[in-house]
Amino acid sequence: MLWTVITFVGFTVLVAVIAYLKTKGDDQTTAEGYFLAGRGLPGIVIAGSLLLTNISAEQLVGTNGQTWSTNMSPMAYEVVAACALIFMALYFAPRYLKSGVATVPQMLGIRYDRSTKLWFSIAYIGLYLIVQLPVILYSGSLVFENIFGLSSILGCTKFQSVIILCIAISIIGSLYAIFGGLKAVAVSDTVNGALLIVGGFMIPFIALHVLGVASGSEGLAIGDGFRYLVENYPEKLNSVSAANVEAPAVPWPTVFTGLAFLCIQSWCTHQSFIQRVLAADGLKEAQKGALFCAFMKTLGFLYLALPGVIAYALFEVQGNQVNTMDDAYPQLVAQVVPAPLMGFFAAVMFGAIISSFNSVLNSINTMFTMDIYADFINPNGDGPKLVKVGKQAGVVFAVITTCVGPMIYFFPGGLKTFLDSLVMLIGLPVLSGIFGGFVFKYLPKYAAKFILVFHIVFYGAFLILAPQYPTGGDMHYLYAITVLLPIEILIMFIMNCMNKNKAGVEAWVQEDVKAVDMTPWKYRWVAAAIVVIGVLAVYAFFSPLGVGG
Repeated sequence: MLWTVITFVGFTVLVAVIAYLKTKGDDQTTAEGYFLAGRGLPGIVIAGSLLLTNISAEQLVGTNGQTWSTNMSPMAYEVVAACALIFMALYFAPRYLKSGVATVPQMLGIRYDRSTKLWFSIAYIGLYLIVQLPVILYSGSLVFENIFGLSSILGCTKFQSVIILCIAISIIGSLYAIFGGLKAVAVSDTVNGALLIVGGFMIPFIALHVLGVASGSEGLAIGDGFRYLVENYPEKLNSVSAANVEAPAVPWPTVFTGLAFLCIQSWCTHQSFIQRVLAADGLKEAQKGALFCAFMKTLGFLYLALPGVIAYALFEVQGNQVNTMDDAYPQLVAQVVPAPLMGFFAAVMFGAIISSFNSVLNSINTMFTMDIYADFINPNGDGPKLVKVGKQAGVVFAVITTCVGPMIYFFPGGLKTFLDSLVMLIGLPVLSGIFGGFVFKYLPKYAAKFILVFHIVFYGAFLILAPQYPTGGDMHYLYAITVLLPIEILIMFIMNCMNKNKAGVEAWVQEDVKAVDMTPWKYRWVAAAIVVIGVLAVYAFFSPLGVGG
């Protein structure tokens, strides 16, 4: 245990030192320098920050828990995201950078009006504070409770341990987000991303080795472990689920409809992701970062989905199966990672948790400061004043979300299912408003606000009423998304046609504010094709045509 603690602290401090050295000379007194890293991020930093912003304990715990509970179908959240990043690189990034915005609500304000920006800023901030940040804190506390056994060390209950760990994660993550600005967050993400590639990828191979030994291997244990998995649990390795499965499995008709819409919303309109692209040193670097991250997403099943299936098989062989999906991955890690490497892996996990926490917190600070304070409270505030307000707001937001985080302990469902289904309450109308605003040039100013209210009413009713399949069982929330997005786009099309014929209405023309160099990356189409081929190959492998037969 002492060695684990020493190596954990060593790697964690190393990341902090690197982030400090890389940012100590930066100008943090201007709003652009603090919130957008001076619009100077290179592609590799954008890719690393995008990857780590997305991958945290709620992903590692949640998605692997879903595959433990069902089969490989939840890998779609990771693999299809690669295609969504292509949309971001080729369609959304050029339009965001052309307007030189700092936030997604600001883009909505430019396309519609100031009140639209205010509505969506408030909605996003509320969702992040009450749902996303608390889930990150809680899932991170679960992992570290399993690794270090804090409740046993302190002689307290598991819930009390969760409270302590939530506070610790919040404090350290806040130091990056509040006092370091986006540059410190992005640099630490890049370093942690490199560590995650090593640490995250080692888990399935170590676990397969342990499974091979447990199943009686006398040769190459890793190969025998995978062979045992394929021969005894082919249904668990299948990523193609029936059309009427319940969450957390993913029905096959929704993979390239509702789930694809969810991924496009996440990667193309989610503030904490988009903010990295907005801080790019030109369109070329933004596209490099997004497409390299997309390539990494095609390999994400190795650490975000496959370990859950291995955990199920291993626990069955050993006779110590866990009871809930959110316990599967932490238990696997605690069991298979060798003691000398546990400190390194704990540091990798901690980096992923902190990266997601500080990224979302930084995004909340940015939206509050730039969209609400600077526009509606103090329009005359200068750069240093805005930075000061952003830091003060960050402290308040961190305290609020830390109070909410431990309460998820009493939520009975899986973390990932809960987060994804609830985020779409606000996320989908943002996608509708942004995409519809780009496509339809004659929309009335109230269009996005109408869609927001429409979606909250109907999607909220779906979540509350929980309709059933004709064959029985709760209908998957992805079907609601599959239906609602086309309806919302159709409504905006009708609004556009009706408004176009009114006297005095002019087509919206997006202005190029010359914020960054808009030269595209010349290899963007080649990179996109490689990503698509990778997605198809992964799905073919984990299907009845491959190992899921």
